[in-house]
Amino acid sequence: MGQTVACANQKGGVGKTTTVVNLGSYLALAGERILVVDLDPQGNATSGLGIDRSGIEQSVYDAVIDGKPLRELMHPGPLPGLDVVPSTIALAGAEIELATAEARERRLRRLLDVVVNDYDYVLVDCPPSLGLLTVNALTAADSILIPLQCEYYALEGLTQLLATIDLVRDHLNPDLAIKGIALTMFDGRTKLSADVAAEVRRHLGKLVFTTVIPRSVRLSEAPSHGLPIPRYAPESTGAVAYRTLAQEVLDRDRHTAEAGRVEAQVAS
Repeated sequence: MGQTVACANQKGGVGKTTTVVNLGSYLALAGERILVVDLDPQGNATSGLGIDRSGIEQSVYDAVIDGKPLRELMHPGPLPGLDVVPSTIALAGAEIELATAEARERRLRRLLDVVVNDYDYVLVDCPPSLGLLTVNALTAADSILIPLQCEYYALEGLTQLLATIDLVRDHLNPDLAIKGIALTMFDGRTKLSADVAAEVRRHLGKLVFTTVIPRSVRLSEAPSHGLPIPRYAPESTGAVAYRTLAQEVLDRDRHTAEAGRVEAQVAS
């Protein structure tokens, strides 16, 4: 049974798309079936996975607004087992069009229900806002993965995001879990990065992944070549970090599944 993970943070420039592209790539390399849904009008996950946005005739916009089946919009990604539902700039107007639509918060959930079990993970790259597109992703998701830049202002934004998650749980998706918080853009040369990381771990404990994603020139360069990091610079520090993060995600999920089986056996 597949699971949907929304990658969200209303603050831009925190490594959200980089995390979706590269985590999804390493999960695919580990043998998992992956669907990336690019829900950001900027379309960076689309181009970062090698899809030319100028040649896209239909995108996730046509699914969310007109109900186009996601299977008709999928493109093969740069790795076996990785598919992409692309985004185009047309999605920029979706927030306004959804404002008066029926069941506006549940559009994406209905679309994903049809395809989610074809995959092990559906990763949704959310826009850098807490608008209707992000709410659609959180309503459709089993869990949320939060990339958090190791800078002071990121902590302030996290409080707002956690409040939004609580609202979504109260009104739209009571089972929404936090899959984890990934510390990104860590600069080991600065005390600030270490202080922010320590503060986040102190407040949120085991929700924070052990793996830390460093600042990396290679991670920044890879999207301009339309390649995920395992295809662009597989030995770079950024590649090693995302490979380790993918393994940590898999280990957590297997541990959770095993604990669930044990609990079910005890209950029976």
